[in-house]
Amino acid sequence: MDINALMQQAQAMQKQALEAQERAGRKEVTGEAGGGLVKITVTGAGTATRVQLDPITVTDVEMLQDLIVAAMNDALKKAKDMMAAELGPLGQMLKQSGLGL
Repeated sequence: MDINALMQQAQAMQKQALEAQERAGRKEVTGEAGGGLVKITVTGAGTATRVQLDPITVTDVEMLQDLIVAAMNDALKKAKDMMAAELGPLGQMLKQSGLGL
């Protein structure tokens, strides 16, 4: 086993992973709650970029708070799944190992 070839392969995988993270970080996904009454859009990096509220939700503050939390959790899960998809097999390995994503 050639240690230099192994190191080069590891560096190439790291570069691919960083590029995939950058691509996913620029993409957006939208999480929803209440059948679309609340929508939150986040980037693959987990930054919220937009919140959309149906006017009906504003009349019930407790319901609105619950829907915002649910929509945010949905959006973050979708962002995490997108990141794993961008990383391909490496993302699946990280997800299954519990080391990342």
